[in-house]
Amino acid sequence: MARYTGSVCKLCRHHGDKLFLKGTRCQTDKCAVARRPFGPGQHGKAHKKESDYGLQVKEKQKVKRIYGVLERQFRHYFAMATKSKGVTGTILLQLLERRMDNTIFKSGFALSRAQARLMARHRLFQINGRPVNIPSRLVRIGDKISLKPKDNYKTKINGILEYSKDRAVPAWLKVDKANLTVEVVAMPTREDTGFPVNENMIVELYSK
Repeated sequence: MARYTGSVCKLCRHHGDKLFLKGTRCQTDKCAVARRPFGPGQHGKAHKKESDYGLQVKEKQKVKRIYGVLERQFRHYFAMATKSKGVTGTILLQLLERRMDNTIFKSGFALSRAQARLMARHRLFQINGRPVNIPSRLVRIGDKISLKPKDNYKTKINGILEYSKDRAVPAWLKVDKANLTVEVVAMPTREDTGFPVNENMIVELYSK
């Protein structure tokens, strides 16, 4: 599957906001957005007037890059959101939050969503006792994610948990650091996304 392989720091600078794609680096003074708060390239400092359509596309791209999904996947989530009861934009963000890789990241078991996605692909975690290697799998209430038994990755996970101990765990997840497990106790809310995004612009873009 195609993936963006360029500098993720340029993506943050392009959007003018931290997307937390670089893990620990984003929380230090070395963060590209903190050091150079303007767009990449020789015209990065120029003030550009964007159209409404351009702003809508930019907002969609920001959400895609935060969660690490491609256009086809994103359209699939949007189609699911439109068929569900409720506010389409809110449901769209809830679906993205329920991805397995995002759940691993939000629980503190990974420093970034990219790292969590790699862990999932390598079958380091299991859901309800069954190994899963699909990062896009949507978790449900009652699902329990745990590190595989006898996995030699336990020491590294404990180190990651120690480093991210000050990061708040959302209320929809119940983390047991002693046993390295996380249980889904509720559905994520709009506030659980943890970053500024105008989902209404995305709905307007796909509704044209």
